Parts: sequence; C-alpha cells; structure tokens
Amino acid sequence: MIQPKFHVFICTSCRINGQQKGYCHQQGSVDLIQAFMQEIEDRELSGDVVLNNTGCFGICDKGPIVVVYPEGVWYGNVQAKDVERIFDEHFEGNTPVKDLMI
Repeated sequence: MIQPKFHVFICTSCRINGQQKGYCHQQGSVDLIQAFMQEIEDRELSGDVVLNNTGCFGICDKGPIVVVYPEGVWYGNVQAKDVERIFDEHFEGNTPVKDLMI
C-alpha cells in the first residue's frame, strides 16, 4: 500500500447522487483538481501526493476549499494559480502557505 506524504481533499460540491453543483464547483474547483493533477505529474509526485474530491465542507463562503493531511491544513479561496505555490512552499518546502490558510 502506498503511504503518501500528503493527502489532499478538494471540495467539488459533489452530491451523494454524483451531481456536482454548489459554490466550490461554481468557483472552478474542477479546474483546481486538474491543476493539482498536472502538478503531481510534472513533479513526478504520484506516490507522494494523493488527491480526492469531496462534497461540501460547510464553509462555502471560503471556497474552493482544499484540505491537506497529515497536517490538517485548510486552505480557502484557492485558485488554479495558487497550486504551484502550494507545491513549492508546502509540499516541497514544508511550510504551509499562510495567506491561503483558513
């Protein structure tokens, strides 16, 4: 079994029936997942960073929401342009991105 260094959860407003509709989805969270996937591939971190989409975390006004474990760091209002910084500073530099944290 793979033991990743980071497990990333991104709200895509996915409902129980599989539909994606809601605030994070409307704010581009699906594009955000694509950006994370691309960065994982570009940096060859597929064993180190695992990605999952989630349903609502309940703080929609701060979405899109990204949660990173094992630290339990919550990021809010994350956009695709922020993904590179998260990789540079948090995943590779071991320092969470303070201005994105909620």
